Amino acid sequence: MPKAVNLADKLRLFSEHWSPKIVSQFNGHDVMVVKIEGPFDWHHHDDTDDFFLVLSGSLTIETEDGDVDLGPGELYVIPRGVRHRPVAHGEVHVLLMEAAGTPNTGDETTAATKEWI
Repeated sequence: MPKAVNLADKLRLFSEHWSPKIVSQFNGHDVMVVKIEGPFDWHHHDDTDDFFLVLSGSLTIETEDGDVDLGPGELYVIPRGVRHRPVAHGEVHVLLMEAAGTPNTGDETTAATKEWI
């Protein structure tokens, strides 16, 4: 029987930061939740855009062209190839969507391993 994905329930299943968890898939894309805190590494994705939807907290996405501030319910799509760095102000919960297998750092050697929850 079909079952809805409850994002709050999924976020309660883990505590680590910067470790995206896959909660669903569609059209070859992973739908993930992640808890983030503080700054991430500057990076870019050569082959895909980067989708961020803030569920709770506040986040700044720094880019070489300027910063984008996001709060709950706000999203931003970073175009492919654009160098960026997410900076979380306290713990922030985010929904991410990207092509399945896309490394979160843009580089497979430094990327977090994504697991299903």
